[in-house]
Amino acid sequence: MKSLALQSEAETAVHLLDDWFDPIEAGLRDRVRELIQAMIESELEAALSRPRYARRPKEASDNADVARGVTGHRHGHRSRSLLGTFGRVEIAVPRARLATAEGKTTEWKSTALRAYQRRTKQADSLIAGAYLAGTNTRRVRRALSAVFGGAVSKDTVSRVWRKVKGDWDAWNARSLAEEPIIRVILDGTVVRVRLDRKATSVVLLVVLGVRQDGQKVLLAVKNMGGETSEGWRAVLDDLVRRGLRKPEFLIVDGGSGLEQALAVLWGDVPTQRCTVHKHRNLLAHAPQRLHEEVSADYNDMIYAASAAEIEERRRAFIRKWRLKCKAVADSLEEAGDRLFTFTRLPLSQWKSARTTNAIERLHEEFKRRIKTQTVLPSAETAAMLFWALLAAGQIAMRKVDGWQTLNQKLADKPIDLAA
Repeated sequence: MKSLALQSEAETAVHLLDDWFDPIEAGLRDRVRELIQAMIESELEAALSRPRYARRPKEASDNADVARGVTGHRHGHRSRSLLGTFGRVEIAVPRARLATAEGKTTEWKSTALRAYQRRTKQADSLIAGAYLAGTNTRRVRRALSAVFGGAVSKDTVSRVWRKVKGDWDAWNARSLAEEPIIRVILDGTVVRVRLDRKATSVVLLVVLGVRQDGQKVLLAVKNMGGETSEGWRAVLDDLVRRGLRKPEFLIVDGGSGLEQALAVLWGDVPTQRCTVHKHRNLLAHAPQRLHEEVSADYNDMIYAASAAEIEERRRAFIRKWRLKCKAVADSLEEAGDRLFTFTRLPLSQWKSARTTNAIERLHEEFKRRIKTQTVLPSAETAAMLFWALLAAGQIAMRKVDGWQTLNQKLADKPIDLAA
């Protein structure tokens, strides 16, 4: 009894902002019901070619055009509840029977108010936008209570979100034959989802494309158990099946599964291994006290102003660290010339071609978005949410640096790996 009393007290409590009254909003919402009913009545009058209570004119019997306009009769109203950005209103929707060519009648349906519609599209858009902006399903009601008067529950948010799935399915099946993709960036990220009622880590494999004009575009995002060669091959095969042409340049994170999948499909395409990922690998092979020194030498090499300087500093790096910490030198040599493929591009493109940062930024924005939801409902929801953040404009992608020179061919001479 005590808990029930506390719950009742909490529901009736007046909170901050609850007593804010706006006569403009109040007056507008009072007129909404009249406006909606007038719109539907006008639509029905146009369908029947006569206003309410009007009879068919006798002189119209000889006029075929007018006779064809009188196609049915009214038969009362039904009550409908509609939720919009104006709040929840109860409206009386007129009913009518329309004559068919077979001599029967059928129920008239309004085009303005669809059958079984309970919310306006603008209301659904506002709810979905609040969810995408980082509000979880339980907090949307509180976030939008001033607009909807507390009429939105977490179940309503879930139903609105499921409507996005139709667009998601269409996006996954779209043709890529007309996409002028010349560069592809591939990377994965780990998210926590609920699988079989338990929190489980899954990997989202993300493929980003760069068009000829330099604009970045999301090509695919798939949920997989890990960054295996089979998982990456399934993603790439689907892209090729939908018409994606072989790119001119690839940027990868250096994972073995992705390397194996690309070797089979696009083994002859120039590939750049992410210099940031390699930097982390080097630090993993060195004691903590040497991290600062390794980073300084590595950055001097990677961010040198010319290919010749990079070659010279690479030799110096290998000679130094073979003596000081051989594991660091071995890790750098393991990457081979793929770590320096960007040097074959024009200098203006080096910044955008050195790393997978274009995808890493998307990962950061996605992680920031799901921070309020420690565990997502499902693996498919995670992938769909990643796509929706871009599709809804919550995350915007700009053109890559140096896009003006994307039409230039790569230099034939790779960097000299002689130590």
